[in-house]
Amino acid sequence: MKISWIKQEKDNQNFAIAERLGMEVHRLSNPEEVDKTMEELIQNNCHTIVLSNEIAGFSEDIIKKYQNKKDIHILISPRKSKE
Repeated sequence: MKISWIKQEKDNQNFAIAERLGMEVHRLSNPEEVDKTMEELIQNNCHTIVLSNEIAGFSEDIIKKYQNKKDIHILISPRKSKE
């Protein structure tokens, strides 16, 4: 099972552990490219994608394309609280 993570380029909080463990974390400089990035990952046999809450708001395809697909899993990470 291939899992990929997507977050904004300047986001240093979300998925920091995943990055340190060498997992595939994509940093987007333009958040509006999230749908394009998800499509590329799915074409490369990635069926589980974890999005930061901030980047998920820029996706139009999460609901339109992937809501009813059983073989694609899109997860939205909860927002990090600033303490």
